[in-house]
Amino acid sequence: MKMSPTLEDAGKILSDVWGYDSFRPLQTDSIQCVLSKIDSLTVLPTGGGKSICFQIPAICLDGMAVVVSPLISLMKDQVDSLVANGVPAAFVNSSQSAAEQQAVAKQIQTGSLKLLYVSPERLLTPKMLTFLETAKLSFFAIDEAHCISAWGHDFRPEYRDLKVLKQRFPGTSVHAFTATASEPVRTDIASQLGIADATMLVGNFDRPNLVYRMLPSNNRIQQVVDVIQRHKGESGIVYCISRKEVEKTASVLKNFGCSALPYHAGLSDADRVKHQDAFIKEKCDVIVATVAFGMGIDKSNVRFVVHAGIPKSIEHYQQESGRAGRDGLESECILIYSPGDVVTWKRIISGDNKEAYQNATRSLDAIAGFCSSPVCRHKSLVEFFGQPYTKPSCNACDVCLQEVELVADPITISQKIISCVARLNQNFGAAHTAKVLTGSQEQRIVQLGHDQLSTHGILAEEGSLATKMWIEQLIQQGYLLRSGEYQVLSITSLGRKLLKREGSPQLSMPVAMEKGRTDSPSEESWDDVDRGLFEELRVIRRDLAAQKNLPAYVIFGDRTLRELAKIRPTSNDGFGRIKGIGQRKKDDYATQFVEKIRSYCEVQEISTDLFPMHGTEHKSEQIKSTSNAKSSGEALNSSAVAAFAYFEKGQSIEAVAQQMNRAASTVSGYLTQYLQTKKITDNSPWVDQATSQQIIENLHRLEDNRIKPLYEHFEGQISYEAIRITLQCWRNQQPQDKSNDAASK
Repeated sequence: MKMSPTLEDAGKILSDVWGYDSFRPLQTDSIQCVLSKIDSLTVLPTGGGKSICFQIPAICLDGMAVVVSPLISLMKDQVDSLVANGVPAAFVNSSQSAAEQQAVAKQIQTGSLKLLYVSPERLLTPKMLTFLETAKLSFFAIDEAHCISAWGHDFRPEYRDLKVLKQRFPGTSVHAFTATASEPVRTDIASQLGIADATMLVGNFDRPNLVYRMLPSNNRIQQVVDVIQRHKGESGIVYCISRKEVEKTASVLKNFGCSALPYHAGLSDADRVKHQDAFIKEKCDVIVATVAFGMGIDKSNVRFVVHAGIPKSIEHYQQESGRAGRDGLESECILIYSPGDVVTWKRIISGDNKEAYQNATRSLDAIAGFCSSPVCRHKSLVEFFGQPYTKPSCNACDVCLQEVELVADPITISQKIISCVARLNQNFGAAHTAKVLTGSQEQRIVQLGHDQLSTHGILAEEGSLATKMWIEQLIQQGYLLRSGEYQVLSITSLGRKLLKREGSPQLSMPVAMEKGRTDSPSEESWDDVDRGLFEELRVIRRDLAAQKNLPAYVIFGDRTLRELAKIRPTSNDGFGRIKGIGQRKKDDYATQFVEKIRSYCEVQEISTDLFPMHGTEHKSEQIKSTSNAKSSGEALNSSAVAAFAYFEKGQSIEAVAQQMNRAASTVSGYLTQYLQTKKITDNSPWVDQATSQQIIENLHRLEDNRIKPLYEHFEGQISYEAIRITLQCWRNQQPQDKSNDAASK
C-alpha cells in the first residue's frame, strides 16, 4: 500500500523544483493540512509564499488539484511559472479557443495534470462540475479567498456559491488562501465555503523588507517624480484615485524620461492587457494605475509602490503596498496624502447604500489616522490586523528612521489650533482654518474679517504644510471633528479639555529625508553583489522571457539574480546550487547564464565561485578568474569543449564566435580554458610575435597576478585578450611551482 506523502517529501520537491532548502514560517503547517486532507484557511501576507502551500501538495498527492483563481492574468502567470519549473499545470478560461480547452480536458481525463486553474464562474457551471466528478481530484484550493466575504475589500458575489463544492465533492478537502483578512473576514470565508471547522492558520502580517513612508502632499506630482528618480530603472507601481490623475501622472513621468504607462477602467480591454503585459515583461518600468490594477499581478521584483493619494482602507493599503518586494528584497512604499483625498473618496462612494457608505467612511477615517499618526508604521499595520508588535523599532519606516520628529510642545500648538476653530465659530473647514493660523491675506480671509482674529498668523512661522498636518492629527486623535457636507471643524469634549491643558496629544512634522540615505531593513542587501553583472544577467533574463513570451520573473526573480551576481558560479553544477534554481531551470538556463558570468568576470578580473565554505558563514572559496576554473576542479562547459576543435585548427576568436553564435568575450574565455587544459605554449595563431614579445618583457608589471596594471601600461594599445593568451601560454612553459612567482617578479 502506498504511503501518504510527508513533509519530508514536500521538502524534497521544494528543493528539486523550486531550488530552496527550507520553508517559510507557517508554510509547513499549511502544507501539512493539505497533505492530511484537513480543511484549512491560510492567511499569509503578500510575498509570504501562499501559492507554494497548495502547489507542492498538489505534486505530492495522487490526482489533480483544482485551484480557483479570480483573474485570467493571475492564473496564466501561475501556470507559466509552474510549467517553467517542469510541473504539469493548465488553466481553463475564456481566453482559450475551443481546441485549447479540449486539449486541457484530455489532460484531465488521462490524469496527466497536477494542477488545474479555473475561475469560480467556470468551475460552477453544471457541465464543469459533472466533468470533474469523473476525474481523480486531490483537493480544491480557493486563492484570493477574501473575495468570498462581503466584509472583504474585493468582494465578488460569484465566490459565495463555492459552498457547493463540499456538497458535490464531500470527500475532497477544501483549502482557502488569502493575503489579507481580518477576523470577521476569516470567519465569513470559512462559513461561506462550508468549512466552519477548518484549521485557521494566520501568518505574521509584518513585512520587514518594506520601508513605509507617509508624506503630506506638497506638490504631489513632484513628490512622485522624486521617488521614481530614486528608483531609476526599477519596477514600480503608482496608484492614483482618479483616471484623470492617472493620465496626468503617467504623462509627467514620461516627460521626465521614465517608461511609464497608464492603467484604468476607462482604457479599452486591449490597451489594459497591452500595458499590463508591458509591465510584467519589463518593457516598461512603471505602471500608473487606479485600484483597477493589482490583484492579477504576481510580479516579484516590484521595488516601489507609491500611493499618490489615500487608498480606500488600511486593508487596501496593506494589499496594494504589499505588491512591492514579493521576493523578500528591500522595497519602498510611499503614501502621499491630503485631507482632500478623504473628501474625494466620500464623493465617489456617495451613491452606495447607507450601511456600505458608513462602513467605507469608517475605513477612510482609519487610513487617514494611520497616515498622520506619529507611530511606527509596521506596528500600526500589524496591530490593525490583531497581532502584537513587540520590536522597539522597525528601522523600516519614516517614524523609526527619524524622518518624522515629534513636536516639543504639542499642547500649546494644539491649543492655538483649537482656539482658532472656536473663533471661527466652528463654521469652517481645515483648509480655511490653516490659512487663518498661518496669516493668509487672501481676499476671502480679509472680506470675512478673519485677518482681525487674535489667532490670525499665530502659526505663521510653522508654515502651511505643518499646520495642515497638525489639524489632521488632532482630528484623528479625537480633539477635533470634521463633519457635514462642507467638512467643517468642530471641537470635541476632548478638545475642550485640551484648552485647559488636560490631555496628551502627539503632533509630528516631517523631516527632509537625507539624500543618499542607505538605511535598509532587507536581510538580503546588495553587499558583495556585482551590480554590473546583475544588470547583464537582467538583460539575459529579459531576452529569454521575450523569446518564451513569459514574464521576466518567471525565468528568475531578482533575488536569484543577485545571488548569481554575488556567488558568480562558473559551472552548471555550481549554477544549480544557487537558491531559486531547480533542476528544470538548471537544465534550461545554465549554459546562457554561466557563459555570461565567465566572460564578465574574466574581463572585470573579479573572483568567481564564491560559495560559502563548509561549516562557515562568512568565508568563501575565491577563485581568482575563470582561467583557473579547471585547476579548481570545475567541470568544463560543453560549449567550451565544442570550441576546442576550432582552436586546434588555429581559428581566431571572431571566427569561432561567429560559427558558434556566441559573444566574442565568451569565446575568449573558451580559448583561455583550451590553452590551460591542453597546455598550449604557442600563442602565434592568436597574437602576433611583436605584441607577444612586448607582453613577455613587461610581465614584471603584474600585481598579484592582476593583469590590469599591465593593460594600463600599454595604454589600451594591446588588448586584454592578447595579454591573457600570451600569459597563459608563457605559464604553460614554466615549471608549475614557479610560474606564479616568476610572473610577479
